[in-house]
Amino acid sequence: MNDTLIKFGFPDSVIKSYQHWSVLLRPDQVTLGSLILASHSQAHAFGDLSDIETKELSIITKDIETSLIDCFNYDKINYLMLMMVDPHVHFHVIPRYSAAREYQTLIATDENWPTPPDLSYKIPFTMEQKKTLLDQLKTRWINH
Repeated sequence: MNDTLIKFGFPDSVIKSYQHWSVLLRPDQVTLGSLILASHSQAHAFGDLSDIETKELSIITKDIETSLIDCFNYDKINYLMLMMVDPHVHFHVIPRYSAAREYQTLIATDENWPTPPDLSYKIPFTMEQKKTLLDQLKTRWINH
């Protein structure tokens, strides 16, 4: 494990762990179903990952996209690899929505559709609502 995983709530926020990666619920929901896809390695550059680590991404991205479509029917999906603050290899996975989605009494809108997402924006979820969201994603996660 690495500090980036821990910062994003590992192990409590894990939806699914794979051999070399974990998918976590992003603590701040930019859009409904925002995730973190984080490497388990100590690598600080994508090019430093092994072939096995990068090959596993094709399986995980299919699982992410199938699961998020099933749960929330997103319109587009953005994978952002920034690593400016958190140095270990990870992606911010932001599902994008052309129209609002209702979730647990909240109306979740994609404030920046169709332009790049604003990672400082936060849907005002309570801790209980985030826990329900995490449980829903764990329960409905689709593995290929």
